[in-house]
Amino acid sequence: MQRPNVLLLFTDMQRHDTVGALGNGTIRTPALDRLCREGTAFTQAYTPSPVCVSARCGLHYGLWPIKKGCVTNTPFPSCDGTTVQARLTKAGYRTHGIGKMHFAQDRELNGFQSRETQEEIVRDPRDDDYLQHLFAEGYDHITDPHGARGETYYIPQLAQMPARLHPSQWIGDRTLRFLDGEKGKSDPFFLMVSFIHPHPPFAVPAPWHKLYRAGHMGLPYLPAEREHHLTWQNHVQNRYKWRDRGFDLNLLRCIRAYYYACISFVDFQIGRILDTLAANGQLDNTVIVFTSDHGEYLGDYGCFGKRSMHDASCRIPMIARHPGTFAAGARCDTPASLIDVAPTFLQAAGTGLDGLDGVALGDLAAGRSNRQAVFSQHGRGDIGEYAICTKAWKYFWSAADQQAFLYDKTRDPLEHERCGDRPFWNKDADRLRGDLIAWMK
Repeated sequence: MQRPNVLLLFTDMQRHDTVGALGNGTIRTPALDRLCREGTAFTQAYTPSPVCVSARCGLHYGLWPIKKGCVTNTPFPSCDGTTVQARLTKAGYRTHGIGKMHFAQDRELNGFQSRETQEEIVRDPRDDDYLQHLFAEGYDHITDPHGARGETYYIPQLAQMPARLHPSQWIGDRTLRFLDGEKGKSDPFFLMVSFIHPHPPFAVPAPWHKLYRAGHMGLPYLPAEREHHLTWQNHVQNRYKWRDRGFDLNLLRCIRAYYYACISFVDFQIGRILDTLAANGQLDNTVIVFTSDHGEYLGDYGCFGKRSMHDASCRIPMIARHPGTFAAGARCDTPASLIDVAPTFLQAAGTGLDGLDGVALGDLAAGRSNRQAVFSQHGRGDIGEYAICTKAWKYFWSAADQQAFLYDKTRDPLEHERCGDRPFWNKDADRLRGDLIAWMK
């Protein structure tokens, strides 16, 4: 029996509620909508850690990140040969990574046979394939190819290069080149396609910056008692991201417009990738998973960034497509996690799943798992945040605040009311707290 190809489509900092087919009536995501029609959407998917490096650690190893000692953005976890790509390489797959990995320094492969690099911050331009391409096209004067950071981190920006040379377009172009090169080969491939967008700065190319206009965008979620929902981490992020000096509602709308445009431009690349797979006769023999490392507050509760446990930050989009494994047009509300991606791919390749914490997404969708909850952690010690998420509840503890946050997801999906300090919910809070402590131990 022919083993399927494996394709991971990965974005950075994309919220769970930014897919048209899953209920967002403003954003335009025809390629992701197609994946929803032809595959299964996991509507209660969460990151194991709401920050880039530790989230990706969970993704690549199929383990809770704490088991690798990785719960923040530094340091990078050590490469020990047990990543999903390393296992697939040993199983005879042609393994290749394109774009942002953010799990290793410079040219480290971490189990891939080859990589084409594009990182946010590069110590030496000679170590970045995208920058070498951009400079060769006559744009060697550009110092901020992914947008200017610092004080302008959350100021919408027009990209400094045309769409044909934009970082997201380069990812799409290199992916199509790889897929065409694999056409007709007998060995299956594993390809990770990793976009930096919609991570800020929101530097989108013309004319995509006009796809959404500020006046047509909704406002962030700003409940009247929003301060009651904030953690120490939220305040810290707002301060160092230059977003703690009040609100300009028109600017917030413009920020959202550019964030959506970044996603739509990535979606355009995903559409090209799906079309190429179909043209090459590879689409239905490829296990495809689309997801992101974590979300983005984007002004909700008056906050920006990630690193905390509200849905805006820790809940992610996740869609899987493979005929015979994932039902077309289906929705699965069993809690899912990035740690489930590795076992999904290894199961498709027919390799063992020993030692992994994740559950194959096909088993979740088919009801073959008794999972009741997933977990998330950022930091440790006196500034750590720890969360447990079930279908009905989310409970998290902020050590810096010495406070519990409990949300009834069925009755209050927008996380408007904190239940943890109300006597009526004491039993639920105690049960979830006990389950979270047991997991931590």
